[in-house]
Amino acid sequence: MTIKVTVAKLHPAALLPNYAHKGPHGDLAADVSALEAVELAPGEIMAVRTGLAFEFPPEFGALVEDRSGLALKGICTLAGVIDPGYRGELKVVLINLGKEFFRIRAGDRIAQLRIVRRVEVEFTEVDSVSSTERNVRGFGSTGT
Repeated sequence: MTIKVTVAKLHPAALLPNYAHKGPHGDLAADVSALEAVELAPGEIMAVRTGLAFEFPPEFGALVEDRSGLALKGICTLAGVIDPGYRGELKVVLINLGKEFFRIRAGDRIAQLRIVRRVEVEFTEVDSVSSTERNVRGFGSTGT
């Protein structure tokens, strides 16, 4: 299935999202690149410009996800939801969890954009929820 997403370049140097691997065994998410060079100090959080604005069909949106290679260096994404009604510039919120300054050059791939189907649900309040085998066991409940 191919979904058409309209993308406006807000700056001539902006790069469109790109799938590194396409086809039946292709990537789940498209790479998103930085518009400008920035430097992240250890512990710093910064909104990095992409120079792109998106128009998703009403039933779709996107999640901004980490790139695994950057995550290994402590560079992770935060606040990564793009609703179908948002038309402003995509800025990727990054945090440097590492111990060194991290330099991003203009054009560097900084995140992945995963397209998701928007589902609107009706939340119904109840007195309790049914029990399962897992029940209330949370983090670490599978033994890992």
